[in-house]
Amino acid sequence: MDRVTRLPAIPPRPADAHKGTFGKGLVIGGCEGMAGAVAMCADAALRSGAGLVTAAVPRRLLPVLAVKTTCPTLRGFPETHEGSFAAHAFGEALAAAADYTAAAIGPGIGRNASTRWFVLNLLQRIACPAVIDADGLNNLSTDVTVLGRRSGPMVLTPHPAEMARLAGIAAADVQRDRERLAAEFAARWKVVLALKGHRTVVTDGRRVYVNETGNPGMATGGTGDVLTGVILGLLCQGIEPFEAAQLGVCLHGLAGDIAARAKGQPSMIATDVLDALPEAFKAHMQTG
Repeated sequence: MDRVTRLPAIPPRPADAHKGTFGKGLVIGGCEGMAGAVAMCADAALRSGAGLVTAAVPRRLLPVLAVKTTCPTLRGFPETHEGSFAAHAFGEALAAAADYTAAAIGPGIGRNASTRWFVLNLLQRIACPAVIDADGLNNLSTDVTVLGRRSGPMVLTPHPAEMARLAGIAAADVQRDRERLAAEFAARWKVVLALKGHRTVVTDGRRVYVNETGNPGMATGGTGDVLTGVILGLLCQGIEPFEAAQLGVCLHGLAGDIAARAKGQPSMIATDVLDALPEAFKAHMQTG
């Protein structure tokens, strides 16, 4: 397996560019009480260079998202009585995804039976590159074989507990041999895997990158949603999935380091990482 240390460059922005030049991202997520996950993911994708981002949510979340975020566009889908995606929203969501460069599936999406059916079927049929996180992964863990029937490239971003569910082992076993486990899973299912945590491991089964940015202040709810958005924004610009995940985890961690210097680790919240993304991108562009 090749150990990668060199980071990819951020694509240049031509003088005659327009918003369509940098791709369209679709964030599919949210349920009642979890609108913030979608908002942070969508905003992070825009901060990471995507030209257009749409937050696709259960309809009752539209007024909440309209208040929480300004720059992404919004689209509502059929919902269950619990305020999550209904199973019959699948066809409409799949048709919508055909108009996008890349997608993120899972932030705040919930785990009830209807939503699980929606997620598992969407993962099989969506053709554009997709980042799967949070309850997207937890729903996937009920039938990992879906990965063998999928239509497009995927980046999975589990934390150790989510990785344990996907692999059917204990979280302690994940932490004992992170690189090997991540590489074997990625190779078996032909996905890119970013196993989060201290020294996040990014691998496609052939290459492995171990991230060195980030700090314990990022151990707070919502930072994973920001990472998903960063990777989505990079995919929208045409960066291939392994490199998008590699660069995404590095810049996300760098933003966390910038936030820690400004706020102190104990006081950090996920939006501090989101707000530090521009400085992280600027620093990478100056050194790269």
